[in-house]
Amino acid sequence: MLPYPALVPGTLIKRYKRFLADVRLDDGRDVVAHCPNTGSMKAVNVPGCRVWLSPSDNPKRKLAWTWEFIELPQASGRVALASVHTGRANRIVEAALEAGELAPLAGYATLRREVKVADARLDFRLDDPERGRAYIEVKQVTLKEPDGHGYFPDSVSVRGTKHLHSLRVLAEQGERAVLLFCVAHEGIADVAAAAHIDATYAAALAEASASGVEVLAYGIDVIREQQRPIGVRLTRSLPVRL
Repeated sequence: MLPYPALVPGTLIKRYKRFLADVRLDDGRDVVAHCPNTGSMKAVNVPGCRVWLSPSDNPKRKLAWTWEFIELPQASGRVALASVHTGRANRIVEAALEAGELAPLAGYATLRREVKVADARLDFRLDDPERGRAYIEVKQVTLKEPDGHGYFPDSVSVRGTKHLHSLRVLAEQGERAVLLFCVAHEGIADVAAAAHIDATYAAALAEASASGVEVLAYGIDVIREQQRPIGVRLTRSLPVRL
């Protein structure tokens, strides 16, 4: 489990520019918050949504608040909650790797963060004298619409294409290359079927898989204490049918 800093609930007032939004905290204060995920900006443009913010842990950042979660009302009356901080997903995966909680990737001796391979920087490299190396790129599938569908970050960006290319190069060289999706929504049972995938990216993903890149997916479970989110963890593995 990765504990969060103290979270403060608020409501979206408006959004503007690309990564910023006006939020009204429950105590009546209006603040400007940083949202590092443009897809979630689309998601929160829904009446009745609520956001959870935390004080920024970056002393160089000018904005004092960072978005952590969004809550969206569903047609069923349930509330969907998802993390909007993709960097947080990397830290969750890092903790799970160190604890050996990802069965397909357990047993490696050394974990290295951010390794430059080919023309992209991948998130992790695992090393073991007997098992060799495994290169891992983490992507978070988060909310896009109030119907519970998700999306793939970087799916049509140059950055996302470089990651896939680097993983393919590694797989073709005989290295273990893994694309790990973290699914931050309980309504998504199968990544490929439930997520909105750009057709070009879907074809590239299938091609990468055929080249030997392993595509894995894990759910993210939100840990609550008296209805207040206090942390997240990886849960069960999810099927990916390409």
